[in-house]
Amino acid sequence: MSFFLGVALFAVGIAVTIALHEWGHMTAARVFGMRVRRYFIGFGPTVASFRRRHRAAGGHVTEYGLKAVPLGGFCDIAGMTAADPVTPEEEPYAMYRRPWWARVAVLSGGVAMNLVVGVLLIYAVAVTWGLPDPDVDLSPRIAQTQCVPPAEAADGTLAECTGAGPAELAGLRAGDVVVAVGGAEVATPREVAEAVRATEDATVVLTVERVGQLMDVTVAPERVTRMVGGDAVEVAAVGIAFQAPKQRILEYDPLTAVPGSLAFTGHMFAAVWEGLLAIPGKVPGVVASVFGAERDPESPMSVVGASRFGGELAEADLWSMFVMMLANLNFFLAMFNLIPLPPLDGGHIAVVGYERLRDLLRRVRGLAPGAPVDYTRLMPVTLAFTAVLLAFGIIVIAADVVNPIRFF
Repeated sequence: MSFFLGVALFAVGIAVTIALHEWGHMTAARVFGMRVRRYFIGFGPTVASFRRRHRAAGGHVTEYGLKAVPLGGFCDIAGMTAADPVTPEEEPYAMYRRPWWARVAVLSGGVAMNLVVGVLLIYAVAVTWGLPDPDVDLSPRIAQTQCVPPAEAADGTLAECTGAGPAELAGLRAGDVVVAVGGAEVATPREVAEAVRATEDATVVLTVERVGQLMDVTVAPERVTRMVGGDAVEVAAVGIAFQAPKQRILEYDPLTAVPGSLAFTGHMFAAVWEGLLAIPGKVPGVVASVFGAERDPESPMSVVGASRFGGELAEADLWSMFVMMLANLNFFLAMFNLIPLPPLDGGHIAVVGYERLRDLLRRVRGLAPGAPVDYTRLMPVTLAFTAVLLAFGIIVIAADVVNPIRFF
């Protein structure tokens, strides 16, 4: 029951995140005297809606509503671009007639809201449960060397083995920190394992740090059979077990949680940025996982996969991680929306920035400001990027259904 409760709560959290993002746009628009026609959560047919009159922007009516598929949302601002049709009554309150800085503020309102929500969620975790130490040592430090089981059964059990493994025979020992495999730097045990498994040569050079000194150790891996995506695959193995990171929780009171939350936010934001940059390179692996290949645990997830993970966290009673996942989602949504391509917020901000720079250059030349950018010329880019996003979304959802990432 707790699993399904977690799935439902995380799905609600996603919907609330989107709602707050659009609320940020709407609130900023009203502050700067723009008219908001509609504020909806979701897409598709309208499930329910109501209208409310506001005094701002000369008095206007905004329709609020819920669409059938609550996986998106929109805030319809009158005259968001010069190409948008507006009535004579709306014209004085159109967004494109406002100063460039006001338009940027409105376009950034959703991102700002997600950042605020993310920080508040982290603060709540800090005060309630404490935050993981972001400076924990994750380096691949060898705990012990061991023999190499020659095969893995379909149920994941390994065959028995005896004697010294390749790592021990090569002279590796407990306490060594692996810093490179075959000349390529590694930072985590997972990276070491992946690099070794991909080795096809008879030997591989492991660079290790031992008592402050770097040394190269040549290891002759054994070829063993492992189960990958349900198939038996031959890979290289050297027989190393790594030390588990000594994770500790930092506790805070309501006052010390402020700087602690901000510091942790910086670490999380950096991780989200790295994850965003890594997405294009992980797409082929996600596609392959749809057809039975092993799913990379660090591959992107859709709202389906994220909600499922939320269910697993709830079932394991890991509510602090549950809230942290929602914070991570807010940071990802904020950063993703800043990509300078339409129809994302970052694309519209880029257009405003272009208009501002163009008009400054025209002023230097003694010319009047130019006309607003013709958005119809950007339509091919908008359609192409939208198609890419839709295709990516479908692929990731399919992977999350047929080959989900399993954390427990």
